[in-house]
Amino acid sequence: MDWPPVYDEAYLPERHQKYWFPYEETLDPEEREKLILKKLQAQIAYAYQHAPFYRKKWDEAGLQPGDIKTLDDFHQMPVVTKQEIRKDQMENPPFGSYLCIPRQEIFRIHGTSGTTGKPTAFAIGRDDWRRIGNAHARVLWGMGLRPGDIVFIGSFFSLYLGSWGALVGAERLGLACFPFGAGVPGQTERGIEWMRDIKPTAFYGTPSYALYVAEKMRELGYEPRDFGLKIMVFSGEPGAGIPSTKKLIEETYGALCLDAGSTAEMTPWMSNGECEDRHGMHLWQDIVYAELVDPDTRQVVPYGKEGVPVYTHLERTSQPMIRFWSGDLSTWTQEPCSCGRTYPRLPKGIYGRVDDMFIVRGENIYPSAIEDVLRATEGFGEEFRILITREKTMDELTVQAEYNHQLKKETQRNPQALERLKETLETRLRVRLGVRAQVQLMEPGKLERTQFKARRVIDERTRSSSPP
Repeated sequence: MDWPPVYDEAYLPERHQKYWFPYEETLDPEEREKLILKKLQAQIAYAYQHAPFYRKKWDEAGLQPGDIKTLDDFHQMPVVTKQEIRKDQMENPPFGSYLCIPRQEIFRIHGTSGTTGKPTAFAIGRDDWRRIGNAHARVLWGMGLRPGDIVFIGSFFSLYLGSWGALVGAERLGLACFPFGAGVPGQTERGIEWMRDIKPTAFYGTPSYALYVAEKMRELGYEPRDFGLKIMVFSGEPGAGIPSTKKLIEETYGALCLDAGSTAEMTPWMSNGECEDRHGMHLWQDIVYAELVDPDTRQVVPYGKEGVPVYTHLERTSQPMIRFWSGDLSTWTQEPCSCGRTYPRLPKGIYGRVDDMFIVRGENIYPSAIEDVLRATEGFGEEFRILITREKTMDELTVQAEYNHQLKKETQRNPQALERLKETLETRLRVRLGVRAQVQLMEPGKLERTQFKARRVIDERTRSSSPP
């Protein structure tokens, strides 16, 4: 095994071939662990030599690269958090002391939006960029995309890395790329007209944006199914892993809905990606090694249990992340997938974040659970909001939910239809969540739409309990 790997940029599997790399993707898990360990040892030794950040962190923990002789040894290494990265970049601007290549070798600069704190800067070397393209191409191949497909990329082209990762992977795969982007007023309507003429076969974006596009298509007099999309790839939100949302997207467009993505820091983030059989995201462990750990003890949890994904680059030379704490929540399994790949899977996708979970009257509640109930209920429209307030000492949970246009017409004949929907939603939410939620029904189009990541939780408890 050569490290870092260099991929043949001219390689493409035969069109009928199911796997990009048949040997690696169907390898016995125990044999794969041997390969992963070798890559980990090489990656750790490289980071220790080139990154003062890691050298200091591991020295303080009493660890040397030579101490990592097994995967169990690796699981005891300290995690890296986003807060540490931000702090390191503030002290060593702009890229931090974990940048392992000379600045003149940086090929791409990206970053976070900074909506939850100071932006994080990503510096990516040219060789890493090639490996990112190859990794994304490999996962997209597993999703069923082939040369000749046209992919509409409906996501922001800015510092946000997701769009660029999808683009470079699609280009490496040999797809015709239609990087239309999103976010400019009126752009969605123009994009729909372009889609009508270009007839892309694939779509990349966020689930909420895909549903927003469908709504706009219908406003313009089109049916989403008539656009001929076959494969829709999503990241950035839990939606594509939520059963009712996945079902809604597939029924709306008549296309396969596939979930992908981890975090921007872990690019190639599509190393979490579903195959075309759609049984949850595979963890493509020979690209990025993932562990699920207990949120409190940070010890690896058994298959079948919930935990926080902790990720490690296996092929990164510019800004490697080693045991990066994602803060997401998921459940993993080693049960075989019908596609024949032997990677572990996240059968429910990424369904929440440790810091997104909120507690109401002692119950842990995830926004994805509320979305699943709403979208599975006939009469629900396109959008919703979750409002949490506190009346004296009692928490109150309110779900603002739009009803659809069909129900709006029905209420003219049957005024009780809205009350029945409200009662149905409140009952189903109470059963699912374990607490009472008040439902406020709203007219179609009343709630704000998004062309990027939807932010649907409004927690006013802290504000209401603060002194005047």
